Order: sequence, then C-alpha cells, then structure tokens
Amino acid sequence: MTEIAASSTGKPEVHISVIHDDESEYIDGPRVVAILAVLFLVSLTSQVDRMLPFIMAEAVKSELSLSDAQIGLLTGIAFAVCYTLLSLPLARVSDRGSPRLVIVSCTLVWSAMTALGGVAASFMVLAFTRFGVAFGEAGGTPAGHAIIARKIRPERRGLAIGLFALGIPLGTMVGFAVGGAMSDTLGWRTVLIGAGALGGIIGLLAFVIVGPTPPRKTATTSGEPFLHASVRLLSSLGFRWLFIGAMISGFAAAPFYAFAAPFLMRTHGYSASEAGLAFGLLQGLMGIFGTLIGGRWFDRAARSGTGRVLGPPGILFLIASVTTTVALFVPVPWLSIILLVPAMLSFAFMLPWGFGAAHLVAGKGKEAMATSLVMIGSGLFGPAFGPLIVGMISDAATETGIPNGLALGMLAVPAASALTGVAILVASRRIAASFRNIDIG
Repeated sequence: MTEIAASSTGKPEVHISVIHDDESEYIDGPRVVAILAVLFLVSLTSQVDRMLPFIMAEAVKSELSLSDAQIGLLTGIAFAVCYTLLSLPLARVSDRGSPRLVIVSCTLVWSAMTALGGVAASFMVLAFTRFGVAFGEAGGTPAGHAIIARKIRPERRGLAIGLFALGIPLGTMVGFAVGGAMSDTLGWRTVLIGAGALGGIIGLLAFVIVGPTPPRKTATTSGEPFLHASVRLLSSLGFRWLFIGAMISGFAAAPFYAFAAPFLMRTHGYSASEAGLAFGLLQGLMGIFGTLIGGRWFDRAARSGTGRVLGPPGILFLIASVTTTVALFVPVPWLSIILLVPAMLSFAFMLPWGFGAAHLVAGKGKEAMATSLVMIGSGLFGPAFGPLIVGMISDAATETGIPNGLALGMLAVPAASALTGVAILVASRRIAASFRNIDIG
C-alpha cells in the first residue's frame, strides 16, 4: 500500500509498505510455467507486430511512395497516441475486473489490424491500421502484469515480469530477422497478414490457459477514483522521476528501433535480410540477458530493504549514450553494429527494473495502474515525436546534400539515453529516501 506523509521540506512523499496477499490466490507447479509461457507468447506477438513496419520500412516507402517523415509518423504518432491514451482505462479494467478478458480481447484486436495492414493501398489506410494495432496493444502489458500480480508469489515477481518482458526483445529479434527475410522473399503484405493470423491463434490460447481471474478485494476496488489514485502516485518524487525517465527513454528507444535498420542499410550497404538478421539476433540475445538477469537482480535489490532499485539500469543508459554516438559515425560496418549493443541491452535491462519499482511504489492492487503510467511516460511523447523529428532531420540533411543525414538525426538517441540515465539515478535515490518497509516474502 502507498502512504503519503509530509517530508522535512513540507512536500508530500510517498512511503511504501506492502499488505500481505491472500495466499489462496497464488498458483504453483506446472500451471505457473504454462501461464508464463502463454503470456510470453502474447508479449512476443505484440512486439513482432509492432516491429514489422520498421524492418519493412524501405519496402513500404518504395511501394507507397512515402518520405522519411511519413515513415516516422507511421512508427510514431500513428501508434503512440492511441497506445498510451488507452493504456490507463484498460489498466483500470485489468485491476478491477478480469485481466484475462482484457489481454485476450486486445490480442485479437491488434492481430486483426496487423493483418488488415497487409492490404493497405495508401498512407492513410496503413496509418489507420497502426492506430488499430495500438488500440489492441495498449491493454496487453497492464493486463499481463495484473495477471502476474494475482497469480505469482511476490518473491518471484521480478523474474516473472522479466520473463513476460522477454517477449519484447525476442519479438524484436523475430520481427527484424524473420520479418526482414520474409519481406525480401514473400513481400511485406504477406508478412503482415501471416503475423496477424498467428497472433489471433495465440490470443485464443491465452483464453484457455490463463483461466478465470476474479476481481480482487484491494485498495483499488475500495472506492478511490482511479484518476485520483494515479495523481496520488505521481505525487511521489520517486515515481515522478521514474515517470520522467520513462518519458525521456521513449525519445531514445523509438527512433532507435524505427531507424536502426534503415541506417545500417543506407550507411553500410546491408540488405533488409542482412540488417534484420544482424540487428535482430543481437537484440534478441541482449534481450534474453537483460530481462532475465535484470529480473533476478531486481528481486535481490528489492529484498535488500534499501530501496535502491534503479541504480544499475541508470548507469547502463549512460554507457549506452557514449557507444551509440560512436556507432553512428564509425566507418566499419561490424563495429557500428557492435557499438549499438549497449543501447539494445539498456532498453531490455530496464524493463523488469522500471515496472518492478513502479509496482513497489504503487502497492497491491494497483500494479496495472502503475504499469500503465510508466507506459504512458515511455510511450506517448517519445514514440509520437522522436521518429518524426529524426525523419525530418534526415530529410532536411539529405536535401542539402549532407552525407549520412540519417546518422545526424539519430543523435537524438544517445542524447536521450544520457538524460534517461540521469533521471533514473535520481529516481533511485528518491525511492530509497521514501522507502519505509517493504515485505515481499
């Protein structure tokens, strides 16, 4: 539970304590494995559907005669606005109602809209389908976290969140590597239709495996308005800085994923298959390492009782800002890719730490709300405007004859990574300062 008390400065501080859950809610044995497996598949398909337009951007751009700015709109505003604005109400339903119903419905919606993208004949129609994909994916992560919070014991939740989040880097790997190869051989339209069909099957599988999730009797259902609870959570300096860090990270992650493959293709001469394979495999490996190790490391940090639950990812973002800057201008293709690895790792490593810290500050019964707020921070302004800004800089540089114009635009990635690292380290100190007594056992 989250409690507000006055600090020595007179400003409100959120102090954290945890109410013991009802042990009867938790599951053990093979069913834990089955539920985490199907949640992972949901997360995987969500990320694949999100990443496919990135690796296929050059093919889509050519067939539909689009500019880099329009590609930025497709991968940015067309997705981010709908995705983030709908995440909070869908999180409300997940916390108070049935997260199973939310996650299944959302999976079916985004899968159908992905398939419809395969028949788009214009920029406007394709943008509409991206809005639809965002509409569905908005509820996937909050609902998944709500299921984990209800069914997985607290001492294992960091690892469970890490396993669920593992679908993001592996989905990126599959989207880039497999999507790039299939786009070259079958065409981008066939890839979108096939991905949508696969997602629909996984959505139905989730309905069967997750099982009923009756509403919980927690503070969330006690009558406090959801908006008030959200504002109250944001009154915590620790959570506020976490939110700021998440918001800035969106300006790093979104352009990175939107333009990394086109950068490798234009600057170093890779084909879509080659860029997708190299970038996708490394992203997948870093994702496996980052989310699993990050989840276990976060569990240990939470049990330490110090409240310092964000230091390691903050430091990693600072390192990534330096290596990414060098990667954009080094002339050796393989070295450029290697220098992008710390950025890949930082985005994956942050997931269990960021969501886990948000859950601790929010308290029992508000996990989906905390997840949604972090998603709004990371998913609204950065993905909406980051790719667009990078695309506009690239277009302007190209028109004036500046070589490697896309690399100039992508300098936004290391700049945002550095600011993210600073904000996350401040959040870690603030959370530690207000950390009263967390009992996760």
